[in-house]
Amino acid sequence: MTAANVDLVRSIYDAWERGDFSHTREWAHPEIECASLGGPVSDGGTGPAALDKGLSALLDVIDGARPEAQEYRNIDDERVLVLACLRGREKSSGADVEQLRANLFRIRDGKVVRLIFYSDRGRAFADLGLAPDAGASGP
Repeated sequence: MTAANVDLVRSIYDAWERGDFSHTREWAHPEIECASLGGPVSDGGTGPAALDKGLSALLDVIDGARPEAQEYRNIDDERVLVLACLRGREKSSGADVEQLRANLFRIRDGKVVRLIFYSDRGRAFADLGLAPDAGASGP
């Protein structure tokens, strides 16, 4: 099951890396829980519309937002942690953005049921009880 989960998450990132954030309903469970811990967008919610709202809020503050998956980690049979870098340009200041982030996907029956966006990788590792270099499986 974990290989299928990583494949699903890779397909999500393939679209996001192209700047395509429009396919949420294809991979998100209708009652997906989402949260953003830190960063410019800290609201969460339930359902694809809440996730779309969070992604839209990110796009409202960062021009050309492009997340790039750097590493995929199987945490267990349901969870995949993605270490990523978010690049773009702040709309308010024009400053380049390059943030090392982590995103935790929980998957059941081929759908993402929970997604946590971490602006701090250290917090993701601490929340999961992981060492930063444990359990690597590259892109």
